[in-house]
Amino acid sequence: MANQHQESKRPSWFTPKRLLVIFCVINLINYVDRGAIASNGVNGNLETCNNGKCTPATGIQGDFKLNNFKDGWLSSAFMVGLLVSSPIFASLAKSVNPFRLIGVGLSVWTLAVTGCGFSFNFWSIIICRMLVGVGEASFISLAAPFIDDNAPPPQKTAWLSIFYMCIPSGYALGYVYGGLVGTRLSWRAAFWGEAILMLPFVILGFVVKPLQMRGFKHDESKVAVSQVRGSGASEIKVATKIKKHLSRFMKDMKELLVDKVYIVNVLGYVAYTFVIGAYSYWGPKAGYNIYHMNNADMMFGGVTIVCGVLGTVAGGFVLDYMSNTISNAFKLLATTTFIGAILCFGAFCLKNTYGFLALFAVGQLLVFAIQGPVNYVCLHCVKPSLRPLSMAISTVAIHIFGDVPSSPLVGVLQDHIKNWRSTALILTSIFVPAAAIWFIGIFLYSVDRYSEESENQISTTQVEEKKTESTDSVAEPVTYSTLV
Repeated sequence: MANQHQESKRPSWFTPKRLLVIFCVINLINYVDRGAIASNGVNGNLETCNNGKCTPATGIQGDFKLNNFKDGWLSSAFMVGLLVSSPIFASLAKSVNPFRLIGVGLSVWTLAVTGCGFSFNFWSIIICRMLVGVGEASFISLAAPFIDDNAPPPQKTAWLSIFYMCIPSGYALGYVYGGLVGTRLSWRAAFWGEAILMLPFVILGFVVKPLQMRGFKHDESKVAVSQVRGSGASEIKVATKIKKHLSRFMKDMKELLVDKVYIVNVLGYVAYTFVIGAYSYWGPKAGYNIYHMNNADMMFGGVTIVCGVLGTVAGGFVLDYMSNTISNAFKLLATTTFIGAILCFGAFCLKNTYGFLALFAVGQLLVFAIQGPVNYVCLHCVKPSLRPLSMAISTVAIHIFGDVPSSPLVGVLQDHIKNWRSTALILTSIFVPAAAIWFIGIFLYSVDRYSEESENQISTTQVEEKKTESTDSVAEPVTYSTLV
């Protein structure tokens, strides 16, 4: 009966594959933005003079006269908004329909990216990049659980990998897009183009009938609006609700932080992201300086998009073939990261450009294979109602300890040693601790908790909510199942 009811509640536009395609395109645009701001066409360079011959300043760095440290913060600033907003959106998913939250986030993202194109100094573009992070937070936290819910059981990791392959391919397309648009038009036009691409999905997020997420139950939005308006009449009641939300959030956080499997998975992901974040930002510039590649944007973009897509998808299919268990996921994470680290390290030791590209490509192929398995562990080591928060805290951790500090720190390192090859080798070596941490995960006791809340999830939630709402409810109780 519950399954039939859920089928009847599904909107007419919905099919699992259609949902996957929509989310993949949105994710792709998100990461095109990240790649574009790192491209030489958008990021640019300061004016340099060598032997009396001067190269003019270009892009953001040239227009705003940024040193490498400040320039590094351009890739990291949006993380501030992402880190603050991700847990908030994940918590709101228990009382507001997650699909609508994605629409709100995409609206903020589109406005913020447009603002980047109108920025006039370092601080104005930094603020806009922070708001880009706020907009992206809802999608990052909530899209993966939707995909996990609707993917065929034997292909869950493969579907997640298809979604996450948009990270490397988006970055790579961003390098190419930023290089072309930034050079031929202007770096500002690159941001405006991204906003235009995202606009149809902003509209879609508000006009279509929303989906329901496993572990949550929401009725139609009209009910929620009337409930919210009624509750707004009483400041005491609003304060009580806020207190309950905070209490629930802290309880959920405690449950996550005592989960050894989750912690080990995220710690490995942090070390991995530290390297990948710096690669994505400084890669084209390092390639240009080490191997004198005038078309570094195109070369890095091409290698990354091919290896990123193939590696990410292959990682998901391999785990499904092995049997998608948490233990097998850790085996795949540790093995591919360690071998990939050796190959990438060896690549930067080579002086021949083509030898570097060949070895680095194989290394990236292996390194990118982790995307599906690592997120599979995040989604399946917790119960369904904790999946948005699990994804949110994972996102917060990998950014605040990973790619947020890595780009400026690598900039500082390069400013100090002034040798891009040595900088790249030091950075690449951090893959090894990531592999070691995931290796520990193989030996942890793990249980797939995806089915822990199923047929009885709604009634259990309603009973719990009625108990907490009984002291202040003046009309129909406001439960998880009656809020959108």
